[in-house]
Parts: sequence; structure tokens; C-alpha cells
Amino acid sequence: MRLNRAGVPFVQMSMRTLTATLSAGCLALATSCGSSAPAEQAAPAPQAPVSSAPVASEPVATTPAKKPEPVRPTGDTINTHKVRWTKAKYVSKGRKLHLTWWSGVAPCSVLDRVKVKETRKRVTVTLYEGTAPKAKNTACIMIAVEKTTTVKLKSPLAKRKLVDGAKS
Repeated sequence: MRLNRAGVPFVQMSMRTLTATLSAGCLALATSCGSSAPAEQAAPAPQAPVSSAPVASEPVATTPAKKPEPVRPTGDTINTHKVRWTKAKYVSKGRKLHLTWWSGVAPCSVLDRVKVKETRKRVTVTLYEGTAPKAKNTACIMIAVEKTTTVKLKSPLAKRKLVDGAKS
């Protein structure tokens, strides 16, 4: 008889034996989980009549109660990655964009930089977020915060297509 390092006998089973043993155990467990009530079943309880009157309910608010938190790029994050923005609003005759997106709380999720690439046909804006260096040993809570930042364009947006750089 072979012994393992702890001095316990080593049992060698074939795959069939192991499968059969596990199947039998599962079957025994499944059949023993039944009800201990007698085989006879009681008559079902009478149900309340169905009413056709409409049920009044309050509408559920799906928009956040607070306005988006304005943030500025810090430029020194770690674990930096692209983040998709959800809204873009043109201001200053199309020369500026207010971008809005969902993120985590600072210092765990902060805006690192905003990259803007302008061509004649389109403007691609990419947001980059990461963790602030001071949050290296901080426990980060998982709460969504709506954030916003303003981006200046070299020329007005006009008829150019606006593209989220994080989607491509």
C-alpha cells in the first residue's frame, strides 16, 4: 500500500469508479431533499378574485438628482485607460464641448487627460481615466458618479462628425 506525505494511504480509483461514486452521491442527495410531508396533498387555498381596476403607482425617477461633477485632467494617474462619454453638448458657438460620462469616486477614478483629434470631416474626443497616485493603498468604493469636463476645439464643430475615441 502506498502512503502520501502525511502517512495516509493513497487510494487509486479509476475514472469510472470516481464518476459512479459521485453520481450515486448526487442522486442520493437529490432524492433526500424532498418534502417530509405525507404523499396526500391538501386542497389549494381559495384565491382572491382578479380585479380589473388599474393599479396606481408613482413614476420612478431614472435620472440622477445631482448635476454632473465638473472635473479637470490631472495628468498623473496610474492604470490609465480610455473611458466612454455619454453626452456631448456644444457651447460657445461650437468651439467648446461639455462632455459627460459615468465614473467612480476620486481619488480612485480621476480624469488623466483628454485627447482631441480634429480633421475636416470629424472630431474625435477620447477621455482617459486612472487612479491618483495617492490612492495606491486606498480601499475604493464602487459608486457611480456622473462627471463632466469642458474641451476646447481649434475650430468650431460645425458639420463635422463628433466621435468618441474610446469606442474604436
